[in-house]
Amino acid sequence: MRNRGHRSRGLVVTVVAVVAALVGGAGLTGCDAVGGDSPGPTGTTARAAKPSPRPTPAWDRTPRSLAAVGDSITRGFDACSVLTDCPEVSWATGTDAKVNSLAVRLLGATGAARHSWNYAATGSRMSDLPAQMAQAAAKKPELVTVMAGANDACRASVSAMTSVADFRTQFEDALTTLRKTLPKTQVYVSSVPDLKRLWSQGRVNKLGKQIWKLGICPSMLGDADSLSAAATLRRDTVQDRVESYNTVLEEVCAKDRRCRFDGGAVFEYRFGTEQLSHWDWFHPSKDGQARLAEMAYGVVTARTPPA
Repeated sequence: MRNRGHRSRGLVVTVVAVVAALVGGAGLTGCDAVGGDSPGPTGTTARAAKPSPRPTPAWDRTPRSLAAVGDSITRGFDACSVLTDCPEVSWATGTDAKVNSLAVRLLGATGAARHSWNYAATGSRMSDLPAQMAQAAAKKPELVTVMAGANDACRASVSAMTSVADFRTQFEDALTTLRKTLPKTQVYVSSVPDLKRLWSQGRVNKLGKQIWKLGICPSMLGDADSLSAAATLRRDTVQDRVESYNTVLEEVCAKDRRCRFDGGAVFEYRFGTEQLSHWDWFHPSKDGQARLAEMAYGVVTARTPPA
């Protein structure tokens, strides 16, 4: 009888200990659920309870069609003759073999001729981009290229430049216009070029400065030889606005899961005289267009976007 009682008491103690452990464990979990200091559960149930992060769609590095929107740079303005568009040398959709445009690099010459479209317009500003996006969307391209903003800074005066807030709203409207019909189309966004560098390179050419007087980017290029405090302040103000525009392009693009900004590659590129039009010494020459195509191709085909 003593041995049986001893074993019974031992069994009771064991059961009580197990129950206490189970209850204690449940109690700790409950405390963590309401903000206790103990670490949370790490089992399968805990992982299932966490919301799954929204997956990032894979970037297609080989799109099969392309539409371009933007301004005179994408139209090849002044690359072939003075004050004239030359879309065949456009960095985005051109057919010129020396340029080797983004469309040709991605689609081949035949594919580029059939499946790329250029809706950029010389003189256009960011406010014109939503309408261009609507035109591009009608073609249902798999990639849309954007290069806009230079004309928002290139105004008759500093005070006439597009405000940063308006620039942001207009760019957001342009992307919204595209997304209404093409939620999965990819977008490549170029930074605005360094206008002050273009001035510093082109001002050494007398012919170019005469062309500038016809009204090319007066806020930056006006009174090109002056190094007075007022002229320097004016150019610096334009440059600051361009940099702000580029910040906007980067930030807005980052909110769109299928948009890639060039990381400032175009702004940082050191255009020299060989990359500038020999008609106005401001817009890209054929060589400059080729460099733009090369930069765009690098971003579009990269496995990861620029840092």
